Amino acid sequence: MKLQLNNFKHKLQNSDELILTVAKWKELGLKVVFTNGCFDLLHPGHVDYLVKASALGNKLVLALNTDASVQKLKGLSRPIQSQEARAFILSAFSFIDALTFFDEDTPLALIQMLQPDILVKGADYNINSVVGADDVIKNGGSVVLLPYLENYSTSAIEKKIKG
Repeated sequence: MKLQLNNFKHKLQNSDELILTVAKWKELGLKVVFTNGCFDLLHPGHVDYLVKASALGNKLVLALNTDASVQKLKGLSRPIQSQEARAFILSAFSFIDALTFFDEDTPLALIQMLQPDILVKGADYNINSVVGADDVIKNGGSVVLLPYLENYSTSAIEKKIKG
C-alpha cells in the first residue's frame, strides 16, 4: 500500500519549489532555520531536537536523507522506514514548515541554494565540522548546536528490536 501524502503535499517540496518558498519567507522578514537528518525511527530525542530547532526562528526547513543516502551512512539494514513514511510522519508536525529530500552525501548544495538564517545540528558536532556552516556564516547567518536528549537513538532502538 502506498502512503498518501496529499494532505501534506504543501510541506514536501522539491528543491526548486523550496527555493521559491524560502525566498518568499525571507521577503516577509521571516527567519529561516534549516536542519537535516535521517529521522528513521522517530523517538523523543528527534522531537525534542526539532522543537528546539523550530523555536530558533519563524520557519523550519527539514532536509531528509533519501533511502539510498541513509543506507550509505548507516549500512544495509537501514533505513527501517522508507523516505515516504518518514516524510509522512514528519510532515504532520506543525512546527516543521517544509520538507525536502536530498540524495547526496551532505545537504551542502541545498544549504547554499537556500541560504538559511540559522543552520542547526546536534551538539555531537563542532561548528568546524558542520557542513555548510561557513556558507551560512558568510551570509550573515548563524550555526546552532543543540544538545540531544540522553538515552534516545535510532541505533539503540534497532538493537533492542533485534536483541
